[in-house]
Amino acid sequence: MYAVIETGGKQQRVEQGTVIYVEKLDANDGDKVTFDNVLMLGGDKVTIGNPYVSGANVEAKVVKHGKQKKIVVFKFKAKKKYRRKQGHRQPYTKLEITKINA
Repeated sequence: MYAVIETGGKQQRVEQGTVIYVEKLDANDGDKVTFDNVLMLGGDKVTIGNPYVSGANVEAKVVKHGKQKKIVVFKFKAKKKYRRKQGHRQPYTKLEITKINA
């Protein structure tokens, strides 16, 4: 069985035991997190929500928090001596899906 959940403005397809990276959540390492925004349930019988599947949720365990690799944002304007260099590291939360409740 699999589910499509919505978190951090993005959609993720998850199954039990899957490890996913999502936008940073306000939870400590080892905490249980429940996602109620289930858009779709799949498997033998497919259920599509309108917009969410009622009564369905996905439970996950927080494995760790971290930051992704650095990206460089570089702006410049030709022939004007304008240059700006800025770096960014997006924070994330690593989750392990423990249970899908339909």
